[in-house]
Amino acid sequence: MKRRDPKSVAEIIEEVLERDGNADQLARQRASYAWSEVVGQGVNRYTSRRYVDKTTLHVYITSAPLKHELSFHRERIVEAINSAVGKNVITEIVIH
Repeated sequence: MKRRDPKSVAEIIEEVLERDGNADQLARQRASYAWSEVVGQGVNRYTSRRYVDKTTLHVYITSAPLKHELSFHRERIVEAINSAVGKNVITEIVIH
């Protein structure tokens, strides 16, 4: 029996998720959750719903002026969300 270096619980969970094929789904959920952290509480207050479909984050905003303003910052928001998740999960944001 070979001795191995001990692994952290986070590493073990990541290995199990990868093995079972759930790592991508977890990353998409993290991306959806990261929306509120990236845009802040002021913008999140006007967010009624959000979800990820494949590589697209769909966000429902209740304020028309805010929706228009956010459309100009899509690329930066995508980069910030992917940075928060730690991998490139989101390629596009659709603001409804």
